[in-house]
Amino acid sequence: MATTDPARPAQSRLGSARVVRPLVRHYVEMVVAMTVGMTVLGVLRSSVGLTVAFAERPGAAYLLMATDMAIGMAVWMRVRRHPWPATLEMCAAMYLPVALVPLVWAGVVGSMTFMIAVHVLMLAAMLVVLLRHRHHLVRC
Repeated sequence: MATTDPARPAQSRLGSARVVRPLVRHYVEMVVAMTVGMTVLGVLRSSVGLTVAFAERPGAAYLLMATDMAIGMAVWMRVRRHPWPATLEMCAAMYLPVALVPLVWAGVVGSMTFMIAVHVLMLAAMLVVLLRHRHHLVRC
């Protein structure tokens, strides 16, 4: 249980909020951007017949969805003037869960378990990238 130390200066306690707030804001922005990308680009792809049935091909469906999310996120990160290396690293976090596709092929996990697992892994990978670039985000 954490308690506030009255001897600790108020400025020091506020310093941690100055570090955490931009990180939380950026993480939420990334989730919103990838959701918008997934929705908008998914609808556009669907309207021209460029879709894959998730039940039949969960790996391919995931790759298309990850691409839609990565594009949405990259656009927003560039709008916010994040450097290309950080943008590309964040986009790569979308594709890290592809490593789980062989588990679906082998029948070790079902398609719905796969979809849950890839989203959890994707969000965790995004958090790792976010924490890795936290010093840049605090200045934004």
